[in-house]
Amino acid sequence: MKITIDTKLKETLPDLLLGGIIVDVKVNKPQADLLALLDNEVKKLEVEHTPESIRELSTVKANKNAYRALGKDPNRYRPAAESLLRRVANGKGLYHINNVVDILNLISVKTGFSICGYNYNAIEGDVTMGIGEENEPYQGIGRGDVNIEKLPVFRDAKGAFGNPTSDSTRTMVTGDTTQFLMIIIGFEGREPINTSLDEAQALLEQFAEGKEVERFWV
Repeated sequence: MKITIDTKLKETLPDLLLGGIIVDVKVNKPQADLLALLDNEVKKLEVEHTPESIRELSTVKANKNAYRALGKDPNRYRPAAESLLRRVANGKGLYHINNVVDILNLISVKTGFSICGYNYNAIEGDVTMGIGEENEPYQGIGRGDVNIEKLPVFRDAKGAFGNPTSDSTRTMVTGDTTQFLMIIIGFEGREPINTSLDEAQALLEQFAEGKEVERFWV
């Protein structure tokens, strides 16, 4: 699979950088030790953050500014990391989906990065990140039709399947997923992304029998 950024999107967001990993995984319900780790981190973040402090995180701010540059209201269509962090700050904790998705969400709330995670084998052909078009909705996970117009969007041979606000049901991680594609969307260079990928890989190895197949940059 080749992943590229559309020229128009890159011209609008020149600092946009994608870093990702493809990992062999075993998906299951989060076990007690992973749940304990998640709960401990959530308790720390709940005390640390308010809606105001979340907005000031450099990773969150950069993503919201990217939405504005594309003409999308980031307060109506919040990047996923901000939505998760606001949920944590309000004492609602994190959703528990499965071990792989829970690890992704943990990295997201710890860093403020909006992270996209997919069933690698549900993606067809090469992937391009471009700008969502009018009347190009897809079924978002737990959200119904998502209006992706003017959002940064991943597309494969079958069409749009993911963005930093809500990924699609077509490529979501389920119990049948054996290869996991994780993409971090950043604007501040490789180092913070790479550190987050390292932490994600270590957790996937510990809690999902994860074996990194490939690491890439776009």
